[in-house]
Amino acid sequence: MATGTEPRPSPGTGVHDASRAAIAARHLRTDRWWLSPAATAAGLLLFVVYSTWRAFANADYYTAPYVSPFYSPCLAEKCVPMRHGPDWDLFGSWWGISPAILILVFPLGFRLTCYYYRKAYYRGFWASPPACAVAEPHKKYSGETRFPLIMQNIHRYFFYAAVVIAGILTYDTVLTFRDAHYHWGHMGLGSVVFVVNAALIWAYTASCHSCRHIVGGRLKHFSRHPVRYRLWGWVSKLNARHMQLAWASLISIAVADFYVYLVASGVFDDPRFF
Repeated sequence: MATGTEPRPSPGTGVHDASRAAIAARHLRTDRWWLSPAATAAGLLLFVVYSTWRAFANADYYTAPYVSPFYSPCLAEKCVPMRHGPDWDLFGSWWGISPAILILVFPLGFRLTCYYYRKAYYRGFWASPPACAVAEPHKKYSGETRFPLIMQNIHRYFFYAAVVIAGILTYDTVLTFRDAHYHWGHMGLGSVVFVVNAALIWAYTASCHSCRHIVGGRLKHFSRHPVRYRLWGWVSKLNARHMQLAWASLISIAVADFYVYLVASGVFDDPRFF
């Protein structure tokens, strides 16, 4: 009697290797398992399209006192002057394209190498694997042991850059408590948007696995390091919400940029609370 697990005539590789169970069906799941990877791919693709447009637009990214997080800090001479803002002319006038390209490489590198985002785009775009108990379509799997995926190991170094970027975005948030004439003691709707974004960026950064390792890794006795143990506990709680914080901060940074675009392009005036 056929059981569906008889050896195949010609052994394959990867999930179809002769040492694996020879199940003819691609999977035995009956639920809509494809919804999750499809939604993930759609969400990431939407952000990629939007951020690419805004990064190369090189316009409508500053209106006092708000600067788009995609353009902060602004490192080229052609940046719009920002009074007391992160307008640092480090690359001079030779940089001819959008200054956003100079800074986005760091937060982008941090997110691309993030453990959660690896899972997200591996499943959403590469189907490696597309879902639990669903075999990947590739003939073989080498993991992150070969180029280019071995470069994912630089995530810990991008973490340090992400901390600096989060600090700069916090500085930008403080500057939003000025009016259009740079007078302190004012608050607009944009201030709220920036505060929420900065909080989510810090939460996502602190929930990173690299942060958790830096805080509590390589300790043999937590009892001898009570402060680091307490910090490790806090980071671990954030780490349990790393996926949710990854998406929330991705959405919040796009919302902050879009808000600046709307105000800078004259679609509406920033509502002021005081």
